[in-house]
Amino acid sequence: MTVGRYAPSPSGRMHLGNLCCCLLAWLSAKHQGGRVVLRIEDLDAMRCPRSFADLLEADLAWLGLSADEGGSAGGPAGPYYQSERADLYQYYYDRLAGMGLVYPCFCTRSQLHAASAPHRSDGQVVYPGTCRGLTPEQVAEKSRIRPPAWRVMVPDEEITFTDGHLGQYTENLAADCGDFIVRRADGGFAYQLAVVVDDALMGVTQVVRGADLLSSTPRQLWLYRTLGLPAPEFYHLPLLLAPDGRRLSKRDGDQSLEHLQAKYTPEQIIGKLAWVCGLTDTPDPCRPAELVDGFSWEKVPRQDICLPEGLF
Repeated sequence: MTVGRYAPSPSGRMHLGNLCCCLLAWLSAKHQGGRVVLRIEDLDAMRCPRSFADLLEADLAWLGLSADEGGSAGGPAGPYYQSERADLYQYYYDRLAGMGLVYPCFCTRSQLHAASAPHRSDGQVVYPGTCRGLTPEQVAEKSRIRPPAWRVMVPDEEITFTDGHLGQYTENLAADCGDFIVRRADGGFAYQLAVVVDDALMGVTQVVRGADLLSSTPRQLWLYRTLGLPAPEFYHLPLLLAPDGRRLSKRDGDQSLEHLQAKYTPEQIIGKLAWVCGLTDTPDPCRPAELVDGFSWEKVPRQDICLPEGLF
């Protein structure tokens, strides 16, 4: 059975881009007769209080997009809050460490951006391995100044996969990514490790998420393989842009669900989103359940979607 998931970070009210991702993830799983898991990605507990997570669940129910398991309802693969899963992340972190793949890194973000390190086309720094070869004495000396983050060593290897929506994608782990952080300096576990462990242990077989996370997939596939965990299929959807071409964010109050709820019914919001995603011919009100039978990824654009002026 297909098991999809929606994994929001409850740092504020959802915006239209979040809702678009949730709708397509829900429809893709339901079209295949599957189930949907709700996982709350609250690794940063300070920015993601439980009250926001509870509000997020209420919003999804209001829209007709309730999950089959997860969140406060729980289920067989719980807990479904990342803030409660540290023991599981520790187990798989220790496995990486036991393979000799983890090392401490003392580089700050500003140091990396200031250094002559390679950069990807999107401007992100490719970690050049600065701390990979530190001696125990150097580690001890640097640790007296600041605690390290912990990186995992990646091989000089190309990872290729076929995205269910965007097609084939290839990345060289060493050249295009570099050693990446699996544990932060404050002791918290990083997204790349947590999401791999969570999706595998929760039985997720299909991941639907924004195209901005496409480049994360090769390193996650490598983690799945290295840790002996089953990898899901991936579907990356185009980003939803404001009418002026800006990426939507939770800071855009006029595109937040809080603002939209005051103006529209759930059916109106779903109908407009379905239309901009190519699922319907008109932006007429509808319920998510009415879109299940006719859903197809072939209808969804592959380029970023700019919201028409005045639609919302």
